[in-house]
This record gives sequence, structure tokens and C-alpha cells, in this order.
Amino acid sequence: MSTSTAERRARLFRNGRNQAVRIPREFELPGQEVVIRKDGDRLVLEPVRKFNNIAELLASWETIEDEEFPEIEDPPIKSEDIF
Repeated sequence: MSTSTAERRARLFRNGRNQAVRIPREFELPGQEVVIRKDGDRLVLEPVRKFNNIAELLASWETIEDEEFPEIEDPPIKSEDIF
């Protein structure tokens, strides 16, 4: 599915105690669940991606290339600190 800047109006309606909106076909999301969050006065819907195994999950992450990590103090553990 390609990213598009197309707009379309949709009507809000009530479904029991919930407010709902029908998503037009050209904006359909994959899967059965979405994560919803507020960003100011906008609602952002993102499909929940399910992974079959840890390798698929790790492959989906972006690599960290230019980020520098701070040095941390990590002294060796003293035997008296163990118990």
C-alpha cells in the first residue's frame, strides 16, 4: 500500500457507547487491530503488527547508526554487595 496525501470526508456515528468512523477502502489498514493515540487534536491509527517469531520482530526494527551512547559507570561487583 502506498502512502498518499489524498483526503476524504467520513461521517462519525455511534456504536453503542462508542464513537466510530467507517474507514473508506482506499484507507484500509491491514490486520484486525490498531493502536490509537492522540496527537494534539488528531487521532492516529496504526495497525498492530504481529510477528511469528523474534527474528521477524528484530528485522522490523530500524538500525541505530549515528547515535552515540553515553559512557556509564559500571564498576565490578564486590563480593560483599552480592548478599
